[in-house]
Amino acid sequence: MAPSGLLVTGASFAAFRGLHWGLQLLPTPGSAAQDRWKWRNICVSLVHSLLTGAGALLGLSLYPQMAADPIHGHPPWALVLVAISVGYFLADGADMLWNQTLGQAWELLCHHLVVVSCLSTAILSGHYVGFSVVSLLLELNSTCLHLRKLLLLSRQAPSLAFSVTSWATLATLALFRLVPLGWMSLWLIRQHHQIPIALVILGGTGLVTVGATSITLGVRILVSDVLRSRPCPPIPEHKETKGTRTCCDGEPVTRDDSTLNLKD
Repeated sequence: MAPSGLLVTGASFAAFRGLHWGLQLLPTPGSAAQDRWKWRNICVSLVHSLLTGAGALLGLSLYPQMAADPIHGHPPWALVLVAISVGYFLADGADMLWNQTLGQAWELLCHHLVVVSCLSTAILSGHYVGFSVVSLLLELNSTCLHLRKLLLLSRQAPSLAFSVTSWATLATLALFRLVPLGWMSLWLIRQHHQIPIALVILGGTGLVTVGATSITLGVRILVSDVLRSRPCPPIPEHKETKGTRTCCDGEPVTRDDSTLNLKD
């Protein structure tokens, strides 16, 4: 099982690195010209999220045995899906190291390291593939996160498209991020006696890391996109500037773009 999984991981790494380089040949929207690397990086992340998120949802629908028996129950193609994801995270880490300083990228690099460590267990052992596929449901929310970031980079906030994307991000965060994380946590607690202690620690660390990041991300988006964007009656002799909203107390508020730097 390991050789084929490692082969797919290597092919995935090469494909996503090739996509990074290939996007350099395509024009970047003028509004995002000041951060062309981030635009390309998020576009590649969007491709990964669409591929693995949709694959995980379809796979679990067609083969629910993966959720019923997360350790042993999986078809051969499920391992391919996990290996593709590992290859992406390795390629994305390499892209960040190439284009950013370690100080800029260390948080995401730590996240990627934890994710790769957890998913690689399934590739190397041939077990826990179903558990890994359930974790890939989080990429459905990541799809919305990446779309939101692209809209921010292209200066499309505020807009109808951005509002719809923000609400879709919050909805999928609850449904396809917090719910799977909760299910995986409960399963790990109940089945800990069947799993080597090292894997329990590794899985628990991954779940805590991603869970804390997810909750923080949800709160920031809720505050930035919803609570600070409540419609307010117009205030005489006050002119809004681009990228600035007005709270109901009459104070101007600049949109918080800190969530632009958060990525999963």
